[in-house]
Amino acid sequence: MTSMNKSPYLTNVWYVAALSTEVGTEELFSRTLLDTSVLIYRTEDGAAVAMQDRCPHRFVPLSMGRREGDNIICAYHGLKFNCEGKCNHNPHGNNRIPVAAQVRSYPIIEKYGFIWIWMGEKTADPALLPDFSPLVEGHPNSVGYTYMPRECHYELITDNVMDLSHIDHLHGDIITTRGQLSPKVPQIKEGERSLSARWEWVQKPAMLIFNQYLSKPDDEADHFFDITWTPPANIQLSVGANQDKGALDLDHTVGQYDLHTSTPGSQNYTHYFFATRRNHIEDDAEYNAMKIKAMHEAFVAEDGPVLDAVHKEMGTSDLFSLNPVLLTSDAAPVKVRRLLKEMVKAEQENL
Repeated sequence: MTSMNKSPYLTNVWYVAALSTEVGTEELFSRTLLDTSVLIYRTEDGAAVAMQDRCPHRFVPLSMGRREGDNIICAYHGLKFNCEGKCNHNPHGNNRIPVAAQVRSYPIIEKYGFIWIWMGEKTADPALLPDFSPLVEGHPNSVGYTYMPRECHYELITDNVMDLSHIDHLHGDIITTRGQLSPKVPQIKEGERSLSARWEWVQKPAMLIFNQYLSKPDDEADHFFDITWTPPANIQLSVGANQDKGALDLDHTVGQYDLHTSTPGSQNYTHYFFATRRNHIEDDAEYNAMKIKAMHEAFVAEDGPVLDAVHKEMGTSDLFSLNPVLLTSDAAPVKVRRLLKEMVKAEQENL
């Protein structure tokens, strides 16, 4: 990893390392996170553990080795490490274990369908993991997860989700607001460690992802987007529609609760994770599979190529250094960028 006092990332926070389903019970799973190769696997009791994917002897990735119970044996010279990263067997010479034969391990929390990792120097704080419990409170068939790696800087993905005015221009009919969203200026609410944006609008017919579940599919409906960013790159998005003039929230609309969260692999590569839970036809597994597949494909085919191209064209992660033209729809992503920059600076100053 980059030297801590020069790290471009906020580190004393929880990032998603993997979907829970990506890490099985037997295999060794490796992923580069924050410029660091990380090994993740499950102990025999099913708990996920993580350590740097590099043997301290000759720097071979430990993921090239093999398991022996909860231990990992390096493929190159056979050093054995426990799930805390401590060497507990040296097959060479007098079997003495060098004091430095130790691999850095990382705290893990498995929650909401994700494996979260803490890569900072400070003691991991579980209280800093935001509450995304609505994801897992519904029927198991009402929630879907996907993973979408992109060749772009992770803040571009945050920008994309915090500014939803693009959906009428970039996406197809399925989620169009029929031109109603772009003229709207979102309501912004700033917290000490969060920023929220909210849109409300009326369209006819309702968004096609919802209208068939409303009483009058062809009539107009009230809609809302409620989006909250928390560090480092979590965006919880709720969206719904109703036709009874009730409250615009998930308890009174046909809608869904989404989580977009990004983890930088490097400055040029991002692990993008997405989950969505709907509050309608919750027990339909076939519909659930179709829903998450469609949302995955929409991002991969529409948002993703644009963000990759933006990243390549910018040639820097510093958006403001390029003096971009800013629109009213940029209010939320610009504020998020500035807040994150302040947090990174404060963390560096307190090292």
